Amino acid sequence: MIQYLYPHYPEQYSSVAVVIISVAMMLFLGFLMTRITKKLKLPNVTAYIVTGILIGPFCLDLIPKEVVSGSEFLPDIALAFIAFSTGEFFRFSTIKQNGLKVVVITLFEALSATVLVFLVTHLILGLNLAFSIVLAALASATAPASTVMTIRQTGAKGDFVDTLLQVVALDDIVGLMAYSIAISIAVSSVSGASFSIFNVLKPVLSNAGTILLGGLFGLLLKFLIDEKRSKDNRLIISIAFIFAFCGVCALLDVSPLLGCMSMSTVYINLTGDDKLFKQLNYFSPPILLLFFVRSGLSFDLGSLVNASGVSGTTPLLLVGIIYFVIRILGKYGGSYIGCLFAKKDKKIRNYLGLALIPQAGVAIGLSALGARTLGGEIGNTLQTIILASSVLYELIGPACGKLALYLSGSYSNRIEDIVEVPHTDEEGNPKSQVELLIERIQAIQKELPEHTISEEEQAFNTAAEEQYELIMSARTPRGFRRK
Repeated sequence: MIQYLYPHYPEQYSSVAVVIISVAMMLFLGFLMTRITKKLKLPNVTAYIVTGILIGPFCLDLIPKEVVSGSEFLPDIALAFIAFSTGEFFRFSTIKQNGLKVVVITLFEALSATVLVFLVTHLILGLNLAFSIVLAALASATAPASTVMTIRQTGAKGDFVDTLLQVVALDDIVGLMAYSIAISIAVSSVSGASFSIFNVLKPVLSNAGTILLGGLFGLLLKFLIDEKRSKDNRLIISIAFIFAFCGVCALLDVSPLLGCMSMSTVYINLTGDDKLFKQLNYFSPPILLLFFVRSGLSFDLGSLVNASGVSGTTPLLLVGIIYFVIRILGKYGGSYIGCLFAKKDKKIRNYLGLALIPQAGVAIGLSALGARTLGGEIGNTLQTIILASSVLYELIGPACGKLALYLSGSYSNRIEDIVEVPHTDEEGNPKSQVELLIERIQAIQKELPEHTISEEEQAFNTAAEEQYELIMSARTPRGFRRK
């Protein structure tokens, strides 16, 4: 299809123009697809991945291969923003309340999914060792973006929510450590090199150094960003730090995920400033859109219905479905057992696994890194399975997360559950339903944040009022004017 859009590419058209038009097309078509998925009540991530598949080389072929290959930095940047936003919820004051309980739950739910996927794919299905071990490591990762979005939409709070957020934050740390070990074993397996304990310890030590370096960046960020900085400069400095850290990680050939999480964790615990994260949340959507659309561009649609050298005689579609089901069982079973050991409440034990189903950003980013590292058929197959399953996870994940929050009693649509007021007056007489309703409404009004008008908004309002007075004075009939 690309030859119809650019018939003389690259002779006639500048490569710069092709890149700009391609990026604009990815952004706009990704946005248009969300208009469809919104009516179907599907998450935006699904729209972006589907857009990439449709405009990719296996469907309409609208994006040149040079643009896709030239944007290999997008997974690193996207992972950095995802990790930085996750660190906001990794507050030490909240972690102290649960202590090691969250660590126990996270290890059980993450590693249970990893072990179960590896046993099924390698030992039962007989799939390639390198492919099976990396796929199993990716099974431990959870999508923090979907979880956080669901919590914000419902306004859920309580012990279940605190535990869930901490598990999700720690979950990606465990997932990245598992991926680092798995990818080193997979590379040794593919290259035929002998296995050594050094190959396992090297990525672990590298990630430990990345965490320390990220913490140092967070400390510097705290000193550079203060209350005197304007909103624009705060955003510029923070993005510069994230990009710089990604560049350092690229030079060291390590993932920026743990380091960026460490950077934001140090910053939020030293400053308590959550406004910076809100600013970045306004900046990051176009970057994440491009990342997910690009992931869809790399999706090999035809390979799903065919067997590959990695999967033997088993079609990849069947492998994807098995991975989809086994990971859910591992997550739910592992979280249930972890909560038993941590002696968590029954509601947390029963429903935490439901909220850990979503998988998109981190897993897709790591699969892109894995595909780049392993290369060839193994890398393409790995990315295909993760992308296909991520679409399914994003279809049911947010709904399962919302159901888990509701069943655990973390949120409710009933005003009686949202606001608690005394049912009797000072003299001990029971209040009527009308009196209780009025008191609940008043209590909600007190909790609403006050609307503060910025200097820019005040200046705009003043100018608008002056313009309105000029227009009205010009339109006032002469008979009504003062003499």
